[in-house]
Amino acid sequence: MLSALVNSFKIPDLKRRIIITAILLAIYRIGCYIPTPGIDGGALAEFFNRIAKTQGGALFGIINMFSGGAMERLTIFALGIMPYISASIILQLLTAVVPALEKLAKEGKAGYEKINQYTRYGTVALAIIQSFFIAMWLENPARFEGLKIVLYPGWGFRIITVLTLTTGTIFIMWLGEQIQERGIGNGISLVITAGIISRIWPAINQLFILISPFSVSRRQIQPFTLLIMAVLLVGVVFAVILITQGQRKIPVQYARRIVGRKIFGGQSTYIPLKVDTSGVIAIIFAQSIILFPATLASFIPNPAFQRWAQGLVRGHLLYTVVYSLLIIFFCYFYTAIVFNPVDLSENMKKYGGFIPGIRPGTHTTEYLDYIMTRITLAGAVFIAFIAIFPDFLMAWLKVPYLIASFFGGTGILIIVGVILDTLKQIESHLLMHHYEGFIKSGHIRGRR
Repeated sequence: MLSALVNSFKIPDLKRRIIITAILLAIYRIGCYIPTPGIDGGALAEFFNRIAKTQGGALFGIINMFSGGAMERLTIFALGIMPYISASIILQLLTAVVPALEKLAKEGKAGYEKINQYTRYGTVALAIIQSFFIAMWLENPARFEGLKIVLYPGWGFRIITVLTLTTGTIFIMWLGEQIQERGIGNGISLVITAGIISRIWPAINQLFILISPFSVSRRQIQPFTLLIMAVLLVGVVFAVILITQGQRKIPVQYARRIVGRKIFGGQSTYIPLKVDTSGVIAIIFAQSIILFPATLASFIPNPAFQRWAQGLVRGHLLYTVVYSLLIIFFCYFYTAIVFNPVDLSENMKKYGGFIPGIRPGTHTTEYLDYIMTRITLAGAVFIAFIAIFPDFLMAWLKVPYLIASFFGGTGILIIVGVILDTLKQIESHLLMHHYEGFIKSGHIRGRR
């Protein structure tokens, strides 16, 4: 593997792409430390310290994770790439239900570029709305009296904040597209991964404090516990790779056709049905829904509503059950949107393809739907387990959530998936120039 990394810098084109990617990611991380004008940094830090202890802190923790810590510092990249992700998911869902968008998606590259343009427009609209409400929220930090975060509140501050945060999101989106075109890997995914990986160093620092016998609070994590955590981390990463790469291969045989003097078809292939089709999207949907009541409860001084929302806070049994069921539901929901067995069976029948032992047409559709339903259940249960595993780790080993979050949840799924995709692209360049890949037997497969 080390030799493959060294060989990557022997290929001029690949070397240039890697350097460009590193430079653009460094620019993104620098922007995460440039503050938004008109903000008192000390009051803002106190504000997020207080809100982290409330029920709504979990939602802002998720936003902060995707922005690479820029949200808690309210930098120019505070919104991160979340508006773009939200717009992409919305367009993807609309493509399955709006006939005009569905037709556009089937037009190939031209249709893809048009949908991508709509996604950019949606990103700008969502960024403007979110940044405006953030500005209003910072001017009136409900329930936290005595904090003056905004130095000069009013429409001047709101307009500057909207322009700053929206421009920051558009710039991040542009960085991702430049990485996609001139660098290596999926640009947007690498930007998200860089933000998540930046949280590793604070987590390691906190871990050293907890295992040090010379810290003020003395040693809170014993060496045996640290060993268990290391084994669990390796096991979780290994399991995530297996599920991410897991496929059910459906054999397909194409009938032989004679057109003039040429013979077409007759070959055998397979349809790769992924075990985990939804990936991290199911977790994002479930988190947004389950954390919304708790976030509202932190701003609505209604005792009855707050008591009801208290049960949907991390650590409660009701939260774990509802969260798991939501993830399983959204895994099936997203799979039903992106996987259409009717279109697949019709295309196979059109080109003379059939599954051995299954009649073409309706029987093939029912067979594909049956197989996809079964393997999606396995993937959905695993994703639900990975999502709630940090909560079990916190209760079992008594470690902070910042450390436990790297043992499951959204972060580990994104990091593993993006690294696999990037290594696959690097390996394809190496093999094209007659170098060995990262593994001697077989090739790395990405998520797609």
